[in-house]
Amino acid sequence: MAASDRTGQEKDGGADAPRGEGNSAYGRKPFKRSRSHFADRITADGRDGWPVEAGRYRLVVSRACPWASRALISRRLLGLEDAISLAVADPVQDDRSWRFTLDPGGRDPVLGIRYLAEAYDARQTGYPGGVSVPAVVDVPTGRLVTNDYQRITLDFATEWRGLHRAGAPDLYPEALREEMDEVMEGIYRDVNNGVYRAGFATTQADYEEACHAVFTRLAAVSKRLAGRRYLMGETITEADIRLFTTLVRFDPVYHGHFKCNLYKLTEDPVLWAYARDLYQTPGFGDTVDFDHIKRHYYQVHTGLNPTGIVPLGPDLSGWLTAHHREEFGGGPFGEGTPPGPVRADEEVPAAGRP
Repeated sequence: MAASDRTGQEKDGGADAPRGEGNSAYGRKPFKRSRSHFADRITADGRDGWPVEAGRYRLVVSRACPWASRALISRRLLGLEDAISLAVADPVQDDRSWRFTLDPGGRDPVLGIRYLAEAYDARQTGYPGGVSVPAVVDVPTGRLVTNDYQRITLDFATEWRGLHRAGAPDLYPEALREEMDEVMEGIYRDVNNGVYRAGFATTQADYEEACHAVFTRLAAVSKRLAGRRYLMGETITEADIRLFTTLVRFDPVYHGHFKCNLYKLTEDPVLWAYARDLYQTPGFGDTVDFDHIKRHYYQVHTGLNPTGIVPLGPDLSGWLTAHHREEFGGGPFGEGTPPGPVRADEEVPAAGRP
C-alpha cells in the first residue's frame, strides 16, 4: 500500500499508484498493479528458509492500508499477537516512504530503524522498487522476508496453525477453497483493486470502465449476502476480511477521493448491514483507524488532492448501530471463540474510532 519508490512513484500493496505529481509519470496509461517483489513464504517446514517461529518476525503495517489491514485482522482473529510482533508506520509518508515517526525517537523499538526501506535495503542493496506494506521482517537480521500481501494472510491461516490461539476460526477452510478463491478473485479484481483503477484512471474511458466494474461487483456481492450472513456461509473467512477492508474505506475515501460515487456504502442496505456486522466483531473494527485512513489518502495522494485538505466527514457513528445480521443464524467464529481484548499497546487511538 502507498509505498513510494526511489523515483517518487507510489506503490500500493506492491503495486504502482501515482504519488504527489505521480500522474504525470504514467502519462495516459491505465492503472496496473504490479506483483510483490519479495514473495518468500514463512512456512511450518521452513522450505523457503523461513520457518514459523514465535518471536522471530515483525509485521510492519500501516493502519491506512487495506492490504496491510488484512494482515492486522487475520493476526488478531487467529491470536498471533504473541507470535509475531507489530510495527505501525505513520500514515503520512515522506520521500523515503513508510516511517516510524509514531514511535519514540522516530525509530521502531524492535528493529531500531527509522524507515521500512532500511529492511528492504538489508534484504537487497539498492533495490529499485517500491517499499510496500504489509511487510514481514526477520528481527535477528533486520532483513525483509516478504511483502506478498496476497499470501501473508493465507499463510497465517494455514502455516502458522500451530501457534493459533485456542478457539481460533478456520479462515481458509480446505473444503471451501476452490469456491473461496473464485469469490476472492472477483472481489480483488473489481473491488479491492477496482477502486484504485477508478481513482488513478487518466482517461474518461478507463475511469468509467473501472467504476462500473466496482459497482457491478458490489451489486453481485450484495445479492450473495442478501441470504447469508457471510460470504461463504455461516462463519467468517478470509473472503470476508478481504471485502471488509475495502468496504470500511468506501465512504471515507473511495466514494469521493477515488470518484467511486454511483452510491455510498450506506445506501446499500445489505452491504451496509454486513459491514457493520463485521466492524462490530472483535478483530475487525478494533483494528480500524479512520483518522489514519483519511489522512493518508488525502494528504499523500497530492496528485488527486493537491491542497492536502482532509474532509471532516463522514459521520462514523453509524458503524456502531444495530445491523440485525444475526437473524441469518450462524456466528463469526463458528464453534470457536472471539479473540480477547486488544493489547493496550495496540489499541486504536480515540481519534480513529467512531
